[in-house]
Amino acid sequence: MKYTIAVLSILLCTYVAAQNDTTMEIPYNKIPDYPETYTSGTIVSRMIDGLGFRYYWATEDLREQDLNYQPSEDTRTIGAIVDHLYGLSKLIYNSAKKEVNDRTKPSQEILTFEEKRIRTLQNFKMASEVFISVVDLDEHNVIFKSQNGTTTFPFWNLINGPIEDAVWHAGQIVILRRAAGNPIPKGVNVFLGQRREN
Repeated sequence: MKYTIAVLSILLCTYVAAQNDTTMEIPYNKIPDYPETYTSGTIVSRMIDGLGFRYYWATEDLREQDLNYQPSEDTRTIGAIVDHLYGLSKLIYNSAKKEVNDRTKPSQEILTFEEKRIRTLQNFKMASEVFISVVDLDEHNVIFKSQNGTTTFPFWNLINGPIEDAVWHAGQIVILRRAAGNPIPKGVNVFLGQRREN
């Protein structure tokens, strides 16, 4: 019995470490192959894959001066948009896992840009992998816990909220980095979901 508990503990620790490991392969330099069938789950998964691809290339090779770029005083910097997208990726993944977004505890994370970028992409990938086999999206609500209690929103709000908001902000990064003098690499084709090398 002790041996079984020890083995399970090691496996759990390994799994948790893998979820937080920023040395894992960075997903979405291209869109994965599409599913063979159309279901509600595969469609949502594909939407997230498209988002992941856009975010990957929107944030590829960003420089420190790009992260600090701000076209006017009343707009976010690119770095602030990256922070917001990281938060949105956690909301999307929590909905996939059917977990609560707990706003009663302040975040203690201090991450570099590259760590945030990788974790954002990993969150998109893990959410996509969950949703691809989901049959009933009604079970994947968006749940917020605050000092005032718990509020639940239907899956529809995840689509028009965090998913579409993240696409919107990935586009903002593309525009702002061009204005900062560092456009995205040439050849990125969102229709095909890959980068042409020529």
